[in-house]
Amino acid sequence: MAEYTVKELVFNHEKAFMPEKAAGLEAIVQYHLTGDEGGDFIIQINDDKCSVSEGVAEDPVMTMTADGIYFRDVLLGKEDGMKGFMEGKLQLAGDLNLAMKLTSFFKMGG
Repeated sequence: MAEYTVKELVFNHEKAFMPEKAAGLEAIVQYHLTGDEGGDFIIQINDDKCSVSEGVAEDPVMTMTADGIYFRDVLLGKEDGMKGFMEGKLQLAGDLNLAMKLTSFFKMGG
């Protein structure tokens, strides 16, 4: 199986989104990814939809900062995001409750 790029995985959030898990939620989440496959991505959840765009959000509810390659491994289930947060590999700012729930809104995996 070919390796996905970080960008492909982030944009896959749109297809992997499970609206029933995030009913009524309105949030803008900023991903700030560093390193080789870095970039800035805006994850917008509202009206039971998820949209992804490149760029920097003006007023995100939560910001997640991580190395792009490390974050790819989290999305693919090769790394534990909670452990990464504890080890400082993944930094969160803003609504940490949302951060804890965020992964449950998406059906991830190969």
